[in-house]
Amino acid sequence: MLRGSERKEALASLSQATTRYEQQAKDTQNVITELFVLRQKCSTDLITRGEHFINRLANTPKEFDKSWSELKAEIAEFDDVVEKLEEEYRASHVGKGTAAAGVAVGAGVAAFAPTAALAVATTFGTASTGTAIATLSGAAATNAALAWLGGGALAAGGGGMSAGSALLALAGPVGWGIGAVGIAGGTLLARRKNGKIIEQAQAEEREVRSQTSKLHIVQRSADELKSLTSEHYHGTESIVDVLEKTAPRDFTQFNAGQREQLGALINHINALSKLINKKIQ
Repeated sequence: MLRGSERKEALASLSQATTRYEQQAKDTQNVITELFVLRQKCSTDLITRGEHFINRLANTPKEFDKSWSELKAEIAEFDDVVEKLEEEYRASHVGKGTAAAGVAVGAGVAAFAPTAALAVATTFGTASTGTAIATLSGAAATNAALAWLGGGALAAGGGGMSAGSALLALAGPVGWGIGAVGIAGGTLLARRKNGKIIEQAQAEEREVRSQTSKLHIVQRSADELKSLTSEHYHGTESIVDVLEKTAPRDFTQFNAGQREQLGALINHINALSKLINKKIQ
């Protein structure tokens, strides 16, 4: 028996699984990028608003000063990592196209843009060596980030869940072994027996489905982190907006409602200081 119909079904099922994976990879990348952009807004818009409010307010309570100082320190750490990555990214890409950047992707996933690359580097906390990205600097940080995106340690199977499995899934089936594209197209296996093709197609489909599930978990975690960050970002922004317009310039003259608002503001700031550099594990 040639099992031609089974072979056709196995390849069609693999193709469908790969299509679902591609869409999941794009959706996950989008959420991670949105989280990064929101964090950037925290480091620019929120700091500007906060500094303006503090500068106009006399006798600020110690709790507010402490919370604000902690948030500024977290944002400074975030900005430092981003700045180093941006500098190295620009330096390594002068006169080069995206294809020369070493950001290898597969299975139809679009090449990572600089913003997406920075999003990945600031969302996942561990490089393939097990070193936290925030402790790296310069070229080491950039190389770790780029390795996450489909080359180097990823293709070699390095890293744990955050730096390996999830990010390898984001990069595509590069280095997975058989390679969904090759099987689906039949180019590498055209002369093999149908039974072997069916077996390998099914094995690859299981891997594609596994990577898709991992990406779904990552997307869900990123969505939750983005939602919490957005809640506290907008909460901080709205309270500062109200207090700037209605509160006296001296904290000792605040009424009970304004003191309550300031307490809520402190809670939002405390939450943001814990979220701005929080990583997905």
